[in-house]
Amino acid sequence: MHPKTLTIALAGNPNSGKTTIFNNITGTRQKVGNWPGVTVEKKEGSVTKYDYNLKIIDLPGTYSLTPFSIEEIVARNYVLDEKPDVVIDIIDASNLERSLYLATQLRELDCKVLFALNMADLARSRGMKIDDQKLSELLGVPVVFTVGNKNEGVDKLLEKTIELAESQIGSAKVRKVKYSKDIEDSIDRLQQFIQDQTDDTLPYNIRWTAIKLLEDDKIVKERIVEKAENSGQQILQVARTLRKRLEDLFDDEPQIVMTDERYGFIAGIIKEVQTTSIKQRIDISRNIDLLLTNRFIGFPIFVFFIWAMFQLTFTLGEHPVGWLETGIGWLSGIIEVILPDGLFEDLVVDGIIAGVGSVIVFLPNILILFFCIALFEDTGYMARSAFLMDKIMHLIGLHGKSFIPMLMGFGCNVPAIMATRTLESEKDRILTILITPFMSCSAKLPVYIILAGAFFGVKAGTVIFSIYLLGVVLSIITGRFFRSTLLKGADAPFVMELPPYRIPMLKSLLIHMWDRSKIFLKKMGKVILVGSAIVWVLSVFPRNIQYSVDYATKKDKLIASYNSQMQNVSEADKQQLEIEKDAAVAALDKARQSEQAERSFIGRMGKAIAPLFAPLGIDWRGGVALLTGFVAKEIVISTMGVLHAVGDEDESEALKNALSASGMTPLSALAMMVFVLLYLPCLATTTAIKKETGSYKWMFFSIGYSTSMAWFMAFLVYQGGKLLGYN
Repeated sequence: MHPKTLTIALAGNPNSGKTTIFNNITGTRQKVGNWPGVTVEKKEGSVTKYDYNLKIIDLPGTYSLTPFSIEEIVARNYVLDEKPDVVIDIIDASNLERSLYLATQLRELDCKVLFALNMADLARSRGMKIDDQKLSELLGVPVVFTVGNKNEGVDKLLEKTIELAESQIGSAKVRKVKYSKDIEDSIDRLQQFIQDQTDDTLPYNIRWTAIKLLEDDKIVKERIVEKAENSGQQILQVARTLRKRLEDLFDDEPQIVMTDERYGFIAGIIKEVQTTSIKQRIDISRNIDLLLTNRFIGFPIFVFFIWAMFQLTFTLGEHPVGWLETGIGWLSGIIEVILPDGLFEDLVVDGIIAGVGSVIVFLPNILILFFCIALFEDTGYMARSAFLMDKIMHLIGLHGKSFIPMLMGFGCNVPAIMATRTLESEKDRILTILITPFMSCSAKLPVYIILAGAFFGVKAGTVIFSIYLLGVVLSIITGRFFRSTLLKGADAPFVMELPPYRIPMLKSLLIHMWDRSKIFLKKMGKVILVGSAIVWVLSVFPRNIQYSVDYATKKDKLIASYNSQMQNVSEADKQQLEIEKDAAVAALDKARQSEQAERSFIGRMGKAIAPLFAPLGIDWRGGVALLTGFVAKEIVISTMGVLHAVGDEDESEALKNALSASGMTPLSALAMMVFVLLYLPCLATTTAIKKETGSYKWMFFSIGYSTSMAWFMAFLVYQGGKLLGYN
């Protein structure tokens, strides 16, 4: 017999530890996508436990089920329409009053609910004692204590969940929320009317439907009209009458009155189940915040953390990058032995391996960067960064909450732009979307590492940090300009919860790191591979090139000349002449490859656009590489790898040497880094801009503005540096 499958939904407030528990249960057995019809991220995983297949659905984090935001609608609709076997509500035990608002709403849905009092250790450290038995008795739900970041109580939670799912008892008939007499009378009257009109044909609990109609819930009203075709309008008319009566009685909207009464109900529960010792322990998070969010030293500490992240990314990733380079060089050698000489071998070695290899060697750097971002998120410091940036963001008419998508842009601009939908104002969303591409995504990092490593040596980490910092500064200047011209509007108020600091779980950090890195690896097998092959084809055709020099004859004469000189010399001189001969032959081969590349299709393209990039100190190869970067920024490096023919050596080291030999200087390398930082977003990002703004106008504006800004700033760096005597 196959194990029985149960569907379990995880609900909870943001920062309640819901994702940590989801990761603990599912591990790497997760699928990430979007909910049908919306762009809110959907996570689901599976695990086999106690002879059951458990399908775990991670609902979007939300403070309530009132249908205002997309997240709230998605969470509520899933519970109502999909009817999971059990809903686990992850409750922050150290913030019980706030968490119970969502919990009471879930109870009103009449589904099987289980409460997980998470972060129980934090509650204890604050001197809070919660009577779980009493809470279970009052609300009629099982209650389990958990400590998500230590994986405590998770097994018991699953055991109780299965037990609840298999119980024959429906949801407890304990009164969910006790409203005042007038409201209860209205609920009863409307409930009875709905029952008489529909004969229990509605898909939802009748009492809950009556409550939602009194609260003027738009979605439930639509469902009533849809499901009760004959009597839908009558039900809505009765609901309007009762709602008007309540409004006259309380001199306020019924939904506000009912919200107040829910909180009153919750306050009564808190008094019954929670006690706080007189000698509360010192709030560690608050004490840490005295330092990390201090008005004078908080921002310098934040800048130091960001600098350390990039320094760590560059220095710690150096050794594994070297190992990957060696592996790719070994693979190239094996392929050369296996495949016969010819065009196909050149495609595989000089096209695919050179192109993809030039990018994939930077996987360790990408992993380290994503690990650091996950560390910021899981410790709670990400929210502090928004708080610290609030004053700076107000300079451009935004608030600190807009900085979170921008900081996410260091990983990838696509989810960063999608994250702007949490901003309430449309102008705030558009403004944040327009400046987010100035945040250097991980795809640009390999370009910085190659150029900074080739031309700036031990200062490479600091140079890369400066490039990232320039992106932030220019985004602020751009934002101020747009807020004063295109997107005028008042500053939005900023209210954001600062979650308590937590010790992150290594397992959770690794899962977050891997989820983001999978996108990078998928590009290797699709976009980068195809792009590298296309660039190689364009760089080796046409084949019938008329060279300016007969390289084959010149090479033969060169070898013959050196061989003649070595006949009558000492052994030491012979070795020296052998070295000189190899160097001369290599230089001749390089000259032939260079001329062949210049006369190829891609070389002709490069020569055509060369005047555009010449004032920036970028040669035709760099221009072509930047052009191909529109598809994906990783292709910039793979294009340079193909054009410089580095497939038979250590990838990044060979490319660094080739760039140095090509005449590029530290100043032109810096100008190219600035251009890569700012110019048009990749294809995926431009698509996201169109989708989130709903307008081609803003997409093309973003492309035009960012590319113009990139050219101007790179010109300023290169020409300004030359005037100051740098090269």
